[in-house]
Amino acid sequence: MSRPLNDHDAIRAQLMEAAEEMVRARGAINLSLSEVAAACGMSQSSFYRYFSSKEAFFEAIAGRWFEELNQIMEEVVASDLPPREKLFQFFARRVAVKRARYEADANLFRAHMDLGDEHWEVIRGYVDLADHYMAMILGEAMAEGYFAGYDLDHVISLTNLVVQPFCNPALMMDMMRTATPDNLRIVINTLFDGLGAQQAASADAANVTPLRAIS
Repeated sequence: MSRPLNDHDAIRAQLMEAAEEMVRARGAINLSLSEVAAACGMSQSSFYRYFSSKEAFFEAIAGRWFEELNQIMEEVVASDLPPREKLFQFFARRVAVKRARYEADANLFRAHMDLGDEHWEVIRGYVDLADHYMAMILGEAMAEGYFAGYDLDHVISLTNLVVQPFCNPALMMDMMRTATPDNLRIVINTLFDGLGAQQAASADAANVTPLRAIS
């Protein structure tokens, strides 16, 4: 049975949907909470019954964006797939979701990216979580003998370097034609097959600048 329209969670959802309509129409800059509240027929003071602060509101919007992506990561990490396939699915399943969102509404997708840039501190935790899960997969691969001669931080940095078109939404928008599952498979295979003991002998870990993924 669906919950009544005046349900607390339903009103929270209405407020977030109103904000999304606004950022779709005019971008994410200077989004006004009073305008969001008015669009839902309430005052700004009433708005704070549902979100304690502007930061809490943007955290909830970010949570909606990342919910499905986080579920995918958790499922892949918990699976019994071998590490190579696990890393492929870790990126392939999420890029499929992002591609579908972009194709369904490119303006809203771009507006979400602008909103994320404006409130980077809100999404930082989600980015760190993606790095954490990726590190778990790469750690499993190293336990099976892959990436001999490299330490985990080095492998994480190299992986983030080569998978950016498949995880960074800003890059994906410009590289939709090339950020394909087939190309991702090639990238993952090259990563696993290319970082062997012979390559490790000449690797210069001191010159590696850590990179972060953007989920």
